[in-house]
Amino acid sequence: MGNGPDDRLELIDSPAKAAVLMNPLRAALLRSAVEPGSATELAGRLGLTRQRANYHVRALARAGLLRRAGRRRKRNMIEQRYVATARSYVLSPDVLGPAGSQAEAPERGPLPEDEFSATRLMVLTARSQSELGRSMQAAALAGKRLSTLSMDASMRFESAEQRAAFAEALRAAVLDVVARHASPMEGPDGAVGAGRPYRLLIGCHPIPRESEG
Repeated sequence: MGNGPDDRLELIDSPAKAAVLMNPLRAALLRSAVEPGSATELAGRLGLTRQRANYHVRALARAGLLRRAGRRRKRNMIEQRYVATARSYVLSPDVLGPAGSQAEAPERGPLPEDEFSATRLMVLTARSQSELGRSMQAAALAGKRLSTLSMDASMRFESAEQRAAFAEALRAAVLDVVARHASPMEGPDGAVGAGRPYRLLIGCHPIPRESEG
């Protein structure tokens, strides 16, 4: 392992770890630690006192968000250097416990079943984030590559009618592709089907106006 951060995204699924990360100053130190540095060096980058930076650096290291990255001599002292464990971090919905895991079965239950519901889309994406995070961790532990597929597209709709026609055409196309190129989740007898199960999520949402180019 080199002295730089791992070129990966790290899922934060521990409430204790999330609490450390949510501290604004510690988050700033973590961003600064994309390049290895001692507490003194990180303090200088952010205009902090060494003592204050050192306190928070130790908390980040105990939480496993910083790792040791060698030492350096400064005058008659030896300073420990640290580096962020990943290039970026994302909080898992599981951090909130039951309040964050309502995506367990969004197709039925108290959440709106309306396919155009923003709440349902939020729940579906939260479930996808949680499942993908767990799968990434399992693949990393097994030393295997996780097979996924993602697509992203931006478009404009000039009317509700145009949007509805797009949704119907997309639904028909997806159902056709699934029927022709995938196997059913269950057999005729209700038994679990063969092969590894995958989840397909398709969502479409307005781009916030401040993000429009």
